[in-house]
Amino acid sequence: MTDPVGGVGSTPATFTAATSVDRKDQMGKDTFLQLLVAQMRYQDPSNPTSTTEFMSQTATFTQVEKLSEIASQNASLLSLQRSLSAGALVGHAVSWTAEDGTTQTGTVSSVRFGGDEPTAVVGDQEVPFGRLTEISVPA
Repeated sequence: MTDPVGGVGSTPATFTAATSVDRKDQMGKDTFLQLLVAQMRYQDPSNPTSTTEFMSQTATFTQVEKLSEIASQNASLLSLQRSLSAGALVGHAVSWTAEDGTTQTGTVSSVRFGGDEPTAVVGDQEVPFGRLTEISVPA
């Protein structure tokens, strides 16, 4: 399906996915770590409230740290995957929905990186990857 979704007054609607969500009503990793460190600082390590609490807190701290590292590595892998996919488009015929709602076609001559997403250079136009609707091998 390559037709844009018509909005009010038949203006095509375009949507961009957010890469992250910043909610003010939830604690972030830094807030959690600050609370955990403060609790550990004011607790007597030789006499914790329970025998397993200190080890549990240390394990939780380590888990949060490792999950943060995994999230960072996943973001790097996603960026690399997008770059490899973008580079593979050079020489392919593409179709996309232009700003005015029309479907345009052309052959990708190069790909530019920078900003949130790569852009395909088709003729004298730069087309964001999110606008591409079809990719094919040129005849």
